[in-house]
Amino acid sequence: MNRTMKWYVICTRPRWELKIFKALLEQGIEVYCPTYTAVRQWSDRKKKIRKPYFNSYVFVRLEEAERNLVFSIPGVIRYVFWQGKAARVRDEEIGLMKEYLDGEQQGSIGVEHLKIGQEVTFTGGAFRNRKAKIEEIGQKKVLLVLPVLGYRITTRIADLVP
Repeated sequence: MNRTMKWYVICTRPRWELKIFKALLEQGIEVYCPTYTAVRQWSDRKKKIRKPYFNSYVFVRLEEAERNLVFSIPGVIRYVFWQGKAARVRDEEIGLMKEYLDGEQQGSIGVEHLKIGQEVTFTGGAFRNRKAKIEEIGQKKVLLVLPVLGYRITTRIADLVP
């Protein structure tokens, strides 16, 4: 693994994430675009489609000098910037996203004893020993905030301890 390669976030045209993902792969660029399956209802049918977790964003792993390669792909708009520099995502954060979003870490438990604002701790999976705060509680899903990572995650809650 080349240590000079970093993960960057690129902005895409709306609903172009998967096209850009495929095009970047074909160019030999390491790319990550986590997706989930959603069921869409039309008047005459239902269809399962793949949707990205992060609308209009794709993660790419490149050397600093190669960053302009992505602009040869139609639909790529720009890099996300933070404090005047192209925003970098640490390898550990991409690893956590891959393990959680692509894995089978999600499960379900009863949520009637949980309260909004309550702090919970993951006991297993990609977020093991990470603390999260409950922001919303639905019938089957809970919105958690992971303050250390700065993420909001909607999940059916797996491996949580109040």
